[in-house]
Amino acid sequence: MIFRQFVDDGLGCASYLIGDEDNGEAVVVDPAYAIEQYLDEAEHQGVRVIGVLETHTHADHLSGHGRLALDHGCRVHIHGAAEAEYAHEPLEDGASVDVGVISLRTIHTPGHRPEHCAFAVSDGHRSDEPWLVLTGDSLFVGDAARPDLAIEARAGAEGLFHSLRRLAELPDGVEVFPGHVAGSLCGVGMSSKASSTIGFERRFNHAMTIADEAEFIEASAGGSQLRPPNMERIVSLNRGPFVASPPPFEPLSDAGSATILDVRDPDAFAEGHAHGAINIPVDGSSFSTKSAFLFAADESIAIHAANADEAERSARGLCAVAILDIAGYTLDPPSDERIAPIELDEVERLLAAGEIEVLDVREKDERDGGYIAGTRNIPYRLLRVCNDCFGEKPVVTICNTGARAAIAASVLTASGVDARPVLHGGIHDWEQRGAHTVEFRRCGS
Repeated sequence: MIFRQFVDDGLGCASYLIGDEDNGEAVVVDPAYAIEQYLDEAEHQGVRVIGVLETHTHADHLSGHGRLALDHGCRVHIHGAAEAEYAHEPLEDGASVDVGVISLRTIHTPGHRPEHCAFAVSDGHRSDEPWLVLTGDSLFVGDAARPDLAIEARAGAEGLFHSLRRLAELPDGVEVFPGHVAGSLCGVGMSSKASSTIGFERRFNHAMTIADEAEFIEASAGGSQLRPPNMERIVSLNRGPFVASPPPFEPLSDAGSATILDVRDPDAFAEGHAHGAINIPVDGSSFSTKSAFLFAADESIAIHAANADEAERSARGLCAVAILDIAGYTLDPPSDERIAPIELDEVERLLAAGEIEVLDVREKDERDGGYIAGTRNIPYRLLRVCNDCFGEKPVVTICNTGARAAIAASVLTASGVDARPVLHGGIHDWEQRGAHTVEFRRCGS
């Protein structure tokens, strides 16, 4: 059996190539839009990709099933409850998709979405018993999926409770390969470990150890996680007619009316960048997700990068979250404007003198754990729609490490606000210096 896991570290998404080297065929489970990785591996293994299996209609990333179907003639399999508008072969509980002597048996596991399925994989070369299970967005390593993205949270949690019980019936030694690892917005407590076993998760995964259905529903349905950006558009694209391959990615001489996305590191951006550019480093964490929070789905983007590799990786990251209108790229971009980073010593002095406004760009739950007195809180992802609410004082942006502060300062500068980021350091460093922070306390606590 050929088995290969692919992980998009930025989105925390996992996909799989499974094939039978004897008959020369393979399928892809939950493909990313960047299908080249599967085709390259299939060629390396001497097999041909003939089909796609979707565990569900994804809400956080654009699927590559359309590219595989249109360009490579692959059959797409998904459960009928997905109401897919593209040509597909509907899956049913208990049905198998066979690739040579490799069998992928469908286990209908609703909860995250009504159509969600897991696939128990058997290698007929060895045994008819399942060797591993691809759990998609049901069972993760160390956690379970969130139930609130497709239906009402409590109804989703009820379905997920029973789906996890079904998966728990598999033998202890069956390996668990999930659809997400740490970094995804589809779960909170999942591990960065890429796999586990049914036995280990049954013993140590908190979602599997809760035996009472009502207790599980309360624990699962009460969260307040961020929803994946572009979620409605991504679901619509993944459910609707096939999305074809992107047009050629070419250099630009002029960005024209496109929004400039500068993907270089924050220090390079601060030293000089094009007027109006927004900085989201491609080598930073969660590039795709951050971009999807800040840019409209139909916004035309011109990429400014330090080299061709940065530009190409940025384009792939944007396409992954259904930002498809990419005008092109520029290397070694112009340096019309600069941003002056600021150190914490100077922040403390200027804040005490009332000469600056300090903007905490973390999420509210992070800020509630400790913030600098007298500062405002607007998460960085909201600043493109909240950039007209600042006075005449310079604005200093701050987060935990400097990553989001840098993005926030670029957004504000692009809109005409005098903004300076704390690039290296943040709230934790402020506290370690002995400076005072305030912890939010609810009434009665």
